Order: sequence, then C-alpha cells, then structure tokens
Amino acid sequence: MADLSLRNIRKAYGDLEVLHGIDLEMRSGEFIVFVGPSGCGKSTLLRSIAGLETITSGDLVINGERMNAVAPSKRGISMVFQSYALYPHMTVYENMAFGLRITGTPKAEIDMRVRKAGEILQLDEYLQRHPKALSGGQRQRVAIGRAIVRNPRVFLFDEPLSNLDAALRVATRIEIAKLKQSMPEVTMIYVTHDQVEALTLADRIVVFKDGNIEQVGTPTDLYRKPANLFVAQFIGSPAMNILKGKVVGRSATSARCQLDCGVVLDIEAERGSLSRGEAISVGIRPENIRIGDSHGTDPTFAGTVDLVEHLGEVQILYLDLNGAREKFLVKVDGESAFSRTQSVNFTARRRDIHIFDTAGRAVRS
Repeated sequence: MADLSLRNIRKAYGDLEVLHGIDLEMRSGEFIVFVGPSGCGKSTLLRSIAGLETITSGDLVINGERMNAVAPSKRGISMVFQSYALYPHMTVYENMAFGLRITGTPKAEIDMRVRKAGEILQLDEYLQRHPKALSGGQRQRVAIGRAIVRNPRVFLFDEPLSNLDAALRVATRIEIAKLKQSMPEVTMIYVTHDQVEALTLADRIVVFKDGNIEQVGTPTDLYRKPANLFVAQFIGSPAMNILKGKVVGRSATSARCQLDCGVVLDIEAERGSLSRGEAISVGIRPENIRIGDSHGTDPTFAGTVDLVEHLGEVQILYLDLNGAREKFLVKVDGESAFSRTQSVNFTARRRDIHIFDTAGRAVRS
C-alpha cells in the first residue's frame, strides 16, 4: 500500500526547466495515467519518481516519507520500460529471477515469486523458453513479470506498448488491466501519449502540456468536462471540432454568440464570465452530432461534404463550413450514403456544446 505525493516538483537541465512545479496526490491502489504530447515532461516526471532523475526542487513523498535522497532500489518501486531489455541467453524464469538473485533472496522465495508472477501474466508454460522464442507481447509480459517479483509498493510503466503492433497493443493493454485487478493494493503510474490507453486503463488521468498539469480527473470527467481547449482536443478520437465566434449580446443569465460560420448560439453562462465583444471558441465532438435539422431549440449547422472516410461500422464526414478555417468532422453510421459536394444540415444538443473563453478556459453554465 502506498500513497504518493508530488509537492511543487521542478526539474531543470541547466537553465532549461522542464517541470514547472508539479503538485499531485495519488491514493494507494490507484491506477494513474500520465498523458500528453511528446516532450511534455511526463516521462521525466516518472523517472524522477523512480529516482533515475534528480529532482531539482520540491518533495517526493511516499507513505509520509520524503524520498528525494533515497536510492532507487530502496524506494519500493518497480519500473517497466518501453524496451523489454531481456537477457537473450536466459530463460523467462531466469530473466524474472535475476534481480532477486543478486539481492540475495532465498531460492525458495524466488521460485514462489516467479511462479506466482508467471501465473498472473499467463506465462506458466513459457518459463523455460528463451526470449527469441516469444512474441513481442509475451516479451513485454516477461518484463512486467520481472518487475512484479520485487513486490513493489509503486509500479511505473513508461510507454510499455509503443514497440508493439496494433493487435498486440490491444491484447497487452488487456493484460495490464487484468494485472491491476490482481494487484489492487499496488499504486500504478502509467505514461503514454496514446489517449485510448489512458481512457481505457486509468482510474484518473493527468494531462500534461509543456511541463505543467492541464487537468486531473477520471476519464469521464476529462471527456465530458474538459478544463480548457488543449484537453478538449487531446482527449477523444477524432478530436473535438472547434469553431470560432464572438459574444454579441449579454444578459444576466446568458450570452448570445455569433459564430464565424453564421450560426447564432444563446448559451447560459455565469454573470461576468463572458463579455460582449469577447472572442470565444465552441467545441462539438464528432460523435455528438446528428444529421438533419433541429426540431427544438438546438442549433442547426450547414456544411458541404469534402471527404468521406469509411471505417466499417462508422464513417467520418469531413465538411466545409462557411467561415470555418478547418474541416468539421462528423461521425455517422457506416450504412448511410454520403458523397463529395453533398450539402448536409446537422445539429447538436446544447448540453454537448462546449464553450471556451478567449484564454481557452472552459465556460461552465
């Protein structure tokens, strides 16, 4: 069991600061996913937690004990890297047992831990094989098993699926989800740039950008209530559509917004949260759009089909909207017929329309 606290963590390489005061509390047994684009600082933070990077300032605390100066081997942490880094001349059993042998763990204890890890990861029948006789997914499971046998308090994963093909990524992701269920007392931190992995695995997601935390929340929270434009467009696939506009009217309880595509929106907004003349952004997810005219108070948009992307059960329509600089994406069922240059009307429920102010912050009703 391990509660983990990051308190104003900063990391700099000379004059270049890459982590800008990270504050985060992780509860014992949580599965936390760090997600963000390349270079955002998520792997640097993970390596700082592991002790592979020196923290420039701030405090890393595990179960109430400050860990900044504690050696990596003494932190109760195991880490799985992007590369399997298995010993090719050793069997699966020997690879998993090696770390315990060099620390002097009794032979019977090693055998018990290795076989238990093999059972958890469904590697029982492969224990006497060498890495060259395994698939990529099986090799990654051996690397995970090598970490499990240490009985860690905190489990760290640094993009463990990036070297696998699409099918193996899905299969191994399922194995990691099962692993979490079999080790409910262990705190796990998982780094990825793949938001699908984040949404399917995490208890909570931490979204990073340029060495800062943009938002922390459950997958549902981040999908339904993004804190800002960056999170709104990073979480979800395809990405959220963004339309530009400005506030043209204001009352005590609502704001009237004119979008560049010609649509007028009346939105409920707190007094003072939006000002007349202020530039805004309106976000609508492709999957929240319905083809056809509105039969109520929901707004109706008009566009022209530029491209149809067939994905089997669904299609993605790429639409041109008057006044919009970028293509507007609509996800529809795979059986409807659409063609290039076709005019399309569509609508979205008001509750599915996200409003962001000039600074990119979400405006809540």
